[in-house]
Amino acid sequence: MSKSHPESRSAPDSAAPNLNQQGVVTQAYGTIVKLPNGLSESVCTKSVALLNQTLADTMTLRDLYKKHHWQVVGPTFDQLHLLFDKHYEAQAELVDLVAERIQVLGGVTLAMAADVAEITRIPRPPRGREPAVVQLSRLAEAHEMIIIAARKNAEIVADTGDSGTNDLLVSNVLRTNELQAWFLTEHLVAVTPVAA
Repeated sequence: MSKSHPESRSAPDSAAPNLNQQGVVTQAYGTIVKLPNGLSESVCTKSVALLNQTLADTMTLRDLYKKHHWQVVGPTFDQLHLLFDKHYEAQAELVDLVAERIQVLGGVTLAMAADVAEITRIPRPPRGREPAVVQLSRLAEAHEMIIIAARKNAEIVADTGDSGTNDLLVSNVLRTNELQAWFLTEHLVAVTPVAA
């Protein structure tokens, strides 16, 4: 009885990967796949639309933190460099939580930067470097936009019976953004050594 060697087995025609595959979209953006979550399709549709807006704004804020982390200058460089990165990480965690909630509701998440840029309400900053106080102000304003929307949307989804989305918006999105806005604005108090 001879032993089989790996080289003697029948080999595929080619070891090259099968690239450039094409397929159909399995679920269109803006549609809902009904999942056993105890919510109607119309409730899920409404919640997913609100959450995708929250997702776009949160992804934009997350990226704004990374931009400012890289570009901060001045006497508070070290403190702000670390703070911006810490806040970036918290926003990245929110992005994941919001995106997962959209999937739990049977929706499709925004995912690509171009799609996010189309619907975010947070204004695009200049590409260049700015003073730290301008960065802090811009971040605080973006937080406030998300805070206002989170409060409004939490009430809307509560009225539809979507307690899970309400909890996410209040416990995670609202509270994280309120806390981070507070940390930022404390750096803008008049006793700070920084001025524009």
